[in-house]
Amino acid sequence: MVATGCYNSYMETINWKIEGMSCSTCALTIGKYLEKKGGLNIKVSLASGDVSFDSPGELDRQQLQKGIHDLGYSVVKEQAPGTKAARRHLNRHLRYFLFCLPFTILLMLPMAPGMAGLHSLMSPWVQLVLCLPVFTIGMLFFGRSAVKSVLNGLPNMNVLIAVGATAAFVYSLVGSIEGLGADYLFYETTAAIITIVFLGYYIEDASIQATQRSLKSLATSQKVMATMIAFDDQHQEVLFPVENTQLRSGDLILIRSGEQVPADCKILWGEGGADESILTGESLPVDKVAKDTLIGGSLLVSGSVKAQVTAAIGDSVMAGIVRLVQEAQGEKPPMQQLADRISAVFVPVVVGLAVITFLGNYLYLHQAAPALMRSIAVLVIACPCAMGLATPAAIAVGLGRAARGGILFRNARHLEAFKNIRQVIFDKTGTLTTGDFSVSRWQVLIDPSATDPLITDDQFREIAFSLEKYSNHPIAKGIAREWKQKKSLPWQKIEEIKGLGMKATTKAGDIYWAGSYKVAAALTTDDTHNVYIVCNDRLLGWIDVQDTLRPEAASVVQWLQDKGIRTVLLSGDRRQPCLELAARLGIAEVLAEQTPEQKLQQVSRLNSEMPSAMVGDGINDAPALARATIGLSMSDASQLAVQTADVVLMNQGLRHLPAALELGRQTFATIRTNLFWAFFYNVIAIPIAAFGWLTPAVAALAMGFSDVVLVANSLRLYVKKVA
Repeated sequence: MVATGCYNSYMETINWKIEGMSCSTCALTIGKYLEKKGGLNIKVSLASGDVSFDSPGELDRQQLQKGIHDLGYSVVKEQAPGTKAARRHLNRHLRYFLFCLPFTILLMLPMAPGMAGLHSLMSPWVQLVLCLPVFTIGMLFFGRSAVKSVLNGLPNMNVLIAVGATAAFVYSLVGSIEGLGADYLFYETTAAIITIVFLGYYIEDASIQATQRSLKSLATSQKVMATMIAFDDQHQEVLFPVENTQLRSGDLILIRSGEQVPADCKILWGEGGADESILTGESLPVDKVAKDTLIGGSLLVSGSVKAQVTAAIGDSVMAGIVRLVQEAQGEKPPMQQLADRISAVFVPVVVGLAVITFLGNYLYLHQAAPALMRSIAVLVIACPCAMGLATPAAIAVGLGRAARGGILFRNARHLEAFKNIRQVIFDKTGTLTTGDFSVSRWQVLIDPSATDPLITDDQFREIAFSLEKYSNHPIAKGIAREWKQKKSLPWQKIEEIKGLGMKATTKAGDIYWAGSYKVAAALTTDDTHNVYIVCNDRLLGWIDVQDTLRPEAASVVQWLQDKGIRTVLLSGDRRQPCLELAARLGIAEVLAEQTPEQKLQQVSRLNSEMPSAMVGDGINDAPALARATIGLSMSDASQLAVQTADVVLMNQGLRHLPAALELGRQTFATIRTNLFWAFFYNVIAIPIAAFGWLTPAVAALAMGFSDVVLVANSLRLYVKKVA
């Protein structure tokens, strides 16, 4: 047995762009083929054509690509996550349509008003010559794909088109050879079916590409020119242009006003305003100064800066976002899995219905020609694509809009799961509050043997600053920032002792503490303060701090309550501050002083009562985030919390929470509408065709536009108002 760690070390994620998928059975076919060949964690997106899978080291890429080609599809370009595939000059379906159109027009011309005289010129053999190029190109495309899909055990939509067009062509050919007359000639039907379906496929392609608009705008923002800074042998700066794909971590770059930031970087010199709307959805520029970070893909709208690259383009924030959205689009939520199961048996069922239509009409009409036309109409009007696209189209638009609004979903299932959320659980520090502490109260104690304070206020602030400036604790950083001094006490030794605080020793041997109640427990019984300052076992005074409430916290909680969503505060902080915060915001339930294990237990309990979302940002929130129905993390949270969360809210994005909830619900509503239309269309259209109320050409046109209706409905998510 191979150890798991060793096994994973040989795993590689492969990302391909595959062309030729026309319906959900195509995506199923590719997925089953890759699974059969040993691929793992396979994700096939019909909407985008993206395919990703984990490959053990022994898989041969060239053999896999050849196998996919043999199935009737092609790998356009092997691509790194977050990059776009090469664009073709002209869509393949459009090329085929333009090739077939002149022949089809000539065949249809005698049917036009005032053109009846052309019938005498259109002998069966002339019609055959005009139809043959269209039929040939149609069979090379639809026929080859149909045969391969049947051999693979998953017949796709092209089976219906190929069977319908072939039936009309063969019937007409027999009529021509036997000289049976005009009633047996349907060459124009053959050509019209093929030509119109090519047009429908092209319109469908264009419509589906529109669902990828947000993702494409993020991807195209990545490849730009950059001005790199180097030094000559005289140590003078030299500027030269490079493509940002060549930048590596540590490179120095110059970014001028109006230029796009070429890579994630840290400002070394200069200041300016950055438009990060492509990432966060926030249109107002963000002021940036030295030591601040700039996100690759954002725009420097004012100022000029020199910066150091912190991540190559493939590891950038933007590349990670694009990769995350692409992976989420490849996931199949439960509703899509149901549609896939139906699509897998759809084609055989329709072929059976077409046979029944032919037999029934022939027995009723006692004529083969109209019976054949009606059965062909049944074949070409049926549309498994509609069911296959109903969910992916809506998911693609929903995920794209979310990404542009600063909301990143790790999995499409969680976009759908938002519809069930009835309760939101909030962490306190860093979630409802900023985590930036400020001094709220402080006091220097009185000397018991006198009426004067032990030290002056200025001395107290100087001692506190001199100790806390060496600590990374949020409370210490807040005190040091607010009480910043031009000078500080010189320490001979200073250290941070976990669970206690800062301890420092002077050259004279005096020992100072700035810490929790534990450092002063022997000196006072008052344990209600945040920081105690102690010198040589003598309590000098205490400091209380308060966390800054996020400005959007109150409006977010109010929005949730207006929607009937219950709110809970779950925190490891002391009970009194939690109660005060909950009272200010109107939060229904408070669970304070909880350890990470207790948080996990509480989320499990709350989740069992009703579907719950949890918003957190700390390492101690990670287990609870994983246990909730949906875990949401802030992008500036701990790395573990971000990795554990199902949804990441960018740019300190608590304000994005209502939009995430509403977008999830509206996306689900759109999926439901799409599936209703897809089923309704097929349930109504097939009987209409079977009773002869549609010609095969009109049926082909209706089939092509059925997908466009679904995509257009999905695109409404771009303009729908969310919170």
